[in-house]
Amino acid sequence: MNWGVFEGLLSGVNKYSTAFGRIWLSLVFIFRVLVYVVAAERVWSDDHKDFDCNTRQPGCSNVCFDHFFPVSHIRLWALQLILVTCPSLLVVMHVSYREAREQKHREVAGENYRRLYPNPGKKRGGLWWTYLLSLVFKAAVDVVFLYIFYRLYKNYTLPSVVKCEIPPCPNIVDCFISRPTEKNIFTLFMVITACLCILLSLVEACYLVGKRCRESLLSRCESGRRETRQFRSVVHDKDCSLSHGEPDSLELGGQVFHAADCKLVLAPNTASSQIGEDVLS
Repeated sequence: MNWGVFEGLLSGVNKYSTAFGRIWLSLVFIFRVLVYVVAAERVWSDDHKDFDCNTRQPGCSNVCFDHFFPVSHIRLWALQLILVTCPSLLVVMHVSYREAREQKHREVAGENYRRLYPNPGKKRGGLWWTYLLSLVFKAAVDVVFLYIFYRLYKNYTLPSVVKCEIPPCPNIVDCFISRPTEKNIFTLFMVITACLCILLSLVEACYLVGKRCRESLLSRCESGRRETRQFRSVVHDKDCSLSHGEPDSLELGGQVFHAADCKLVLAPNTASSQIGEDVLS
């Protein structure tokens, strides 16, 4: 294993993860990958060689071992760790794609260009969905593999002795598993760490969704407050224009008659009309 490349990938994943994601990464790297590489492989290295059955019948031990151990724990854990860590690498690849696109846009538009992404590593838009789907995928992978382990090895434990009567075994034979207690301890340890990783992935997914909903609600409230302030400002301006505006006027036939003038003119006309009515009566 090239530890330099592995360290670079880990630093990239850690850079674009949340606090929960960094805890998940530490848990996977320390309690799953290192335990798998350092200890678990050695415990299961003599798995088939030390599987003994109390018979000399050729092929009986091989058939019984294949029946009770269809897939080795080590190979299942290796496949599980590969599938669990791949989504995190997809997030890093998405950020690299954004940075490459930003660089290409700058070369085309020049120095005074409008940035496509203010911060390529900020979880917005497509990157937010990529990160959220990666969390769901990681949790789903761990759940599926836990179910597979449970179906293959009931209660995630191995018995010390198994009874086998599969042909070509002549009768019911006893087969003995090497290091059953040690294997059970490692199996339970890996199961518990997988459950913790599932819990962290779900908590981080809820955190991302809750944070996005909170930001959406805050933006809506802020836009509502802004519209209210604008409405109050418009109403205040209209009130000021009515209280401090010019006097009312009326324009007829190209001539402008103000309210004060109209009062002076209309008063005599009203009086004369009243005198005419008195004469006629």
